[in-house]
Amino acid sequence: MFPGANELGRYIRRFAQEQFERGGVTNNQGSQQPYGVPEAAGGIPPQGGPDTQKAGPQPSPFVEGGEVKYIDTSSDKAQGISRCPRCGSTEISMRAATGKLICHYCRHEWHEGSMEQSFGLDTPVSELRGTVIASGASNIHESTEDVLTLKCQACGAEVVVNTQEALHARCHWCRNTLTINAQLPNGAVPDGILPFSITRQDAIARITEFVKKRRFFAHPQFTRQFAPEEVVGVYLPYLTMDANARVTVEGEGEIQTRKYQVKVGDDWETRYDADRYRLGRDFNLYVDDVTIESSADRANIDPSRNTNNIINTILPFDTKNAVTYNANYLRGFTSEKRDVNLDGISRDAYERVLSIGRARANELIRSYDRGVRWQFERLRVRGTRWVSLYLPVWLYSYYEERTGLKHYVAVNGRTGETMGSVPVRKAKLLAISGIIGVVGLALSCAAIWFVVMT
Repeated sequence: MFPGANELGRYIRRFAQEQFERGGVTNNQGSQQPYGVPEAAGGIPPQGGPDTQKAGPQPSPFVEGGEVKYIDTSSDKAQGISRCPRCGSTEISMRAATGKLICHYCRHEWHEGSMEQSFGLDTPVSELRGTVIASGASNIHESTEDVLTLKCQACGAEVVVNTQEALHARCHWCRNTLTINAQLPNGAVPDGILPFSITRQDAIARITEFVKKRRFFAHPQFTRQFAPEEVVGVYLPYLTMDANARVTVEGEGEIQTRKYQVKVGDDWETRYDADRYRLGRDFNLYVDDVTIESSADRANIDPSRNTNNIINTILPFDTKNAVTYNANYLRGFTSEKRDVNLDGISRDAYERVLSIGRARANELIRSYDRGVRWQFERLRVRGTRWVSLYLPVWLYSYYEERTGLKHYVAVNGRTGETMGSVPVRKAKLLAISGIIGVVGLALSCAAIWFVVMT
């Protein structure tokens, strides 16, 4: 089975390191005081406030100052026909090898513009105040219908599109392709999209290699039914958050002053002397693009229900290369619709920011060689910026009938990072574990006998 929690922890640490290398943490301030100085007062912040603690209440997505600013990221393309800029054709799709859109008639290739630059989302994180929400990340309107009617701008016909299944359709009269590019308040249209750059053939090869390495312990029914050619490309909905925050941590640390051995009976014990200190760290933290699932089903990482938490292990995505949304990128792929609002994931987002803050604080306490125990944590958020994205994943799924569990193998559509869950034959796994245990015990006994005899 798949250790999703450990992989997610490694992702957070890797993400934190990337932030340090980018210079994302400034104004480091620390204090070191002799042990015995009373701990600074720090209560639990009020419900809905901008401060969070490890055991505090769920934070509000609206931070200090309460100011909320919305940025309109709607495309300038009207609902209906999206044409090739060179010849005017609507026969457009994406070439996975280049990530560019290509016209099927004149073969013209082009990129949509950078999402961040097009909508002014590239301003420094340190300047964020209040809450900035791109229109694709705004709250979903529960009353919005999934079925929309588009009027073909070429012939005037009306075409019905079900946004639960697709964001494009073909006019049944003139055969022009109609796409939905304008923002919809039902979560179907994001602010930007990160196109595939890993081809389907490459993804199949990576999934096949992943399963091949685990074939020895895999259940025989799975190995017989394994069909990597059934892999599908899917755009999954995510929300990314930039955060301008301040982290405060307080606790106790020890510095070793002496190491020595004491004889106790017939044995020797190693003992340590150490000085204990009260200490704290207080610093600004600028975090860029915390990536969070915005589909409730995908965000559910209960391993007894599904194994889709493997998506966490193929992070991160190069979200800086996201382009403005164009439904033509989705042709030939499937997609899911966002169904979670900011208040449903803000606590998770703030916890990840706080995890990055903990990692940074640990970088500032290396002189405490005996370790530090943090007793108080606080995250104060000055400003956040939220953006909705479609991110590319190649996905192979397998339903295990005997357990009712669905297994997945996923490939990051940009980096090729691959991880998954393969049903195992438990009897073989237990047998091998038992053999290893017996061999280990035998070797231990042999080593003891050799020491005694010599």
